[in-house]
Amino acid sequence: MINVSSNAASKISELLAEEQKQNSGLRVFVQGGGCSGFQYGLMIEENGGDADQVFESNGVKLFVDPISIRYLKGAEVDFVETVTGGGFTIKNPNATSTCGCGSSFTTEEGGGEHHGHSH
Repeated sequence: MINVSSNAASKISELLAEEQKQNSGLRVFVQGGGCSGFQYGLMIEENGGDADQVFESNGVKLFVDPISIRYLKGAEVDFVETVTGGGFTIKNPNATSTCGCGSSFTTEEGGGEHHGHSH
């Protein structure tokens, strides 16, 4: 299950209203690569794909693909105001133990998408 903080939910609702996409949801995904391990992505999407899991949290629909869901269980989408304007961030309890090269995120399954480093 993935949660959206109430702060992030209201921001997402505002964005959807601005773009007149009230029925759309937010895709949350994980991208591999780079030495930092994984990057998270968020984007507005009208309809999820067939394989996606759909969650609803604080009135916001979330689409998560089957690969990303493994890394995002229990994560929370939050919105953080910063000096430069603010943005969405993902708090992920599963990612607390990544080392510098992200090897703790390496998985055997899933083919060539994930670049692990052998130690």
